[in-house]
Amino acid sequence: MISSTPLSAVVICFNEEEIISSCLNALLRVADEIVVLDSFSTDKTPEICRSKGVRFYQQKFIDYGSQKQDAVKLCRFDHILSVDADEILDEELVAAILGEKQKGLASCYILNRKTYYCGQWIRHCGWYPDLKIRLWHKAHAHWNQNKLHEVVDLIDPNAKPLKLNGHIDHYSYRTVSDHVFQLENFANLFAEDYFAKGIKSSFSKKFFSPVWKFFKMYIFKAGVLDGKYGFLICKRSAYGVYLKYKRLELLQLTKKQKLS
Repeated sequence: MISSTPLSAVVICFNEEEIISSCLNALLRVADEIVVLDSFSTDKTPEICRSKGVRFYQQKFIDYGSQKQDAVKLCRFDHILSVDADEILDEELVAAILGEKQKGLASCYILNRKTYYCGQWIRHCGWYPDLKIRLWHKAHAHWNQNKLHEVVDLIDPNAKPLKLNGHIDHYSYRTVSDHVFQLENFANLFAEDYFAKGIKSSFSKKFFSPVWKFFKMYIFKAGVLDGKYGFLICKRSAYGVYLKYKRLELLQLTKKQKLS
């Protein structure tokens, strides 16, 4: 690909054989290299990735922030485009990125993500618009080290990222059961992260925070307009908040018992 600015696309993944091919096909249209950091998938993900000619690596998964930053370190070029394995660039976003490459990429860009949940695009619930820094120059930004809900931090907090047209299409959960299973995994990471930072659980956090979470998403973020799945998303998200603080409470109790 001939362009004024070379671009490295980076993906972390684990057992994504159903969608990784579509993810990589879109990236091949805009990237000068693709780096995949796999967490020792047991399905056909490694085989599919290698067939696409990506630079394929494997390492044990520790947490999201660390894994994504480790993947960036493997990239040859200064500009990074980071997507998850269940995300696909749409046509408008592909065109926007190619246009920016021809002009010369700026230091940082915000991309908009929309989520496909159980067969329905979600337009509310606080899930959309979902604006994230996903394209940046390594000298101007980096992944933070959050175990969960990792974000790209600007080195200069006063910098003004540009926004590109188009979407990252996020194919998240095929079933509500998939959502619940992921909440269980996220709760553990959340609790470990907060415990390490000295943040404590409490009765109010465990019981009132989930109630507030539901009403904020369902009423104030208009989740009600997403119908049945809007309600389920808000309900499950509230349960996820309860679960996080419950797991954090158990870590605190375990520490207290060891000290007594």
